[in-house]
Order: sequence, then C-alpha cells, then structure tokens
Amino acid sequence: MTVKPSVSLTDAQYTFALEMVAQGRYASVSAVLQQGLELLRNQAEAEELETAALRALLASRARETVMDAAAFEARIGAMIDERRRAFGPAS
Repeated sequence: MTVKPSVSLTDAQYTFALEMVAQGRYASVSAVLQQGLELLRNQAEAEELETAALRALLASRARETVMDAAAFEARIGAMIDERRRAFGPAS
C-alpha cells in the first residue's frame, strides 16, 4: 500500500534531493526520501540489536563471580612471569 503524505523539507534538503535525481541516482524526490527512511530504519534496528546485545552481555557478566584484588594480582603476576619466561629478560 502506498500513502501520499505531505512532507515539508528545507530548501537545502529539497535541493539535495533534486541533485540526486538530476544525477540519475534516484528516479524521483520521493525515491530519495524513501531511501533515506529505509536507511534511518536500518540504523534504528541496528542500534536496538546492539543495545540488546550489550544488555545481554552485562546481564551475563553480572551473574559471574567477581575476582578479589589478591586473586587478580596473582593472576596478572603469573601472566607476566609466563611472558618473561617465553621472551626472556628485558634488555
């Protein structure tokens, strides 16, 4: 179904849309606006998916056991020692 709403554009927006049509990139100003709305919709959907993924990651991390400072320092120290053994002493 096609709807024909009245849309207001600034002079700059209308000029840009006309340029796109004149360059042959779009068949009409309407096609330019339709493409712009599709891009905006795709961007909004991508942002929603990203937000949902971040929320899921945060929820997953919130359920994990938190390492205390001493255990964290021991783990980092072990990683440093492992690297020193692998690459030798610094010059």
